[in-house]
Amino acid sequence: MVEEAEGPASERERTPHSFNPDEVNSARVYDYLLGGKDNYETDRQVAGQMLSRVPELKTLVWFARGFVLKAVEMAADAGIRQFLDLGSGIPVSPAVHEVARKIEPSARVVYVDYDPVVVSHCNALLAGPPGVTTLLGDIRSPREILDQLDDQSLIDFDEPVAVLFSGVLHYVMDDERPAEIVAAFRDRLASGSYLAISHGSTDSAPEILQVLTGTVGTSAQVTFRSTAETESFLAGFELFEPGVVPVQQWLRPDLPDTRMVMLGAIGRKP
Repeated sequence: MVEEAEGPASERERTPHSFNPDEVNSARVYDYLLGGKDNYETDRQVAGQMLSRVPELKTLVWFARGFVLKAVEMAADAGIRQFLDLGSGIPVSPAVHEVARKIEPSARVVYVDYDPVVVSHCNALLAGPPGVTTLLGDIRSPREILDQLDDQSLIDFDEPVAVLFSGVLHYVMDDERPAEIVAAFRDRLASGSYLAISHGSTDSAPEILQVLTGTVGTSAQVTFRSTAETESFLAGFELFEPGVVPVQQWLRPDLPDTRMVMLGAIGRKP
């Protein structure tokens, strides 16, 4: 189980050269914001700086996580048994495979991340459950990921798949063609497949967008996009209600707005 795995501190003692402890990792920062234990002091310091300027960030991260799990539940309820989590980061319980398998015990899940350290740590966390795999791959090279999925027979693209782009496309710059990345996966999907996207919105408060300018030129650089731009990524899919809206609106109508807006959308390939 995830909660039984050793944290990074013990991993670092065993393999002291497996990572640079001075380098902040976005997956570990996210893990910390979700209350996980797979993070380092440098990650916690960065998260603390972010929270000092955007104190509702932890709340928003939980809303975004809830949205992803809602998408998994919807897909599993529809009978989908294959899940592809792109830019997965470090799984936090309840993880995608745990949620999917409560509904579809035979569900197959592939977690994909571009960071070798994250993938190595995921392999340790997820060791054991058959049908749950971690893959090293960068979504900016979708065909390389698709080739690996084919070569290793990890996903049967003749059957429906639920593809998750959770909080990852806003790390893809415009010149890296995010719409083409999504389309590469869409074109391989069978009818009945699901696509779920969460993405930072330009409807965020001006002071939040100003904070984000501090990421320019770093590995954490982000490009928030408009509702229309985010919706364009779901071209070729039939959108479920309530459409492209702040992620908390997918969960409950009484959840509060946040100054940082994270959009969520779920579609089905006809």
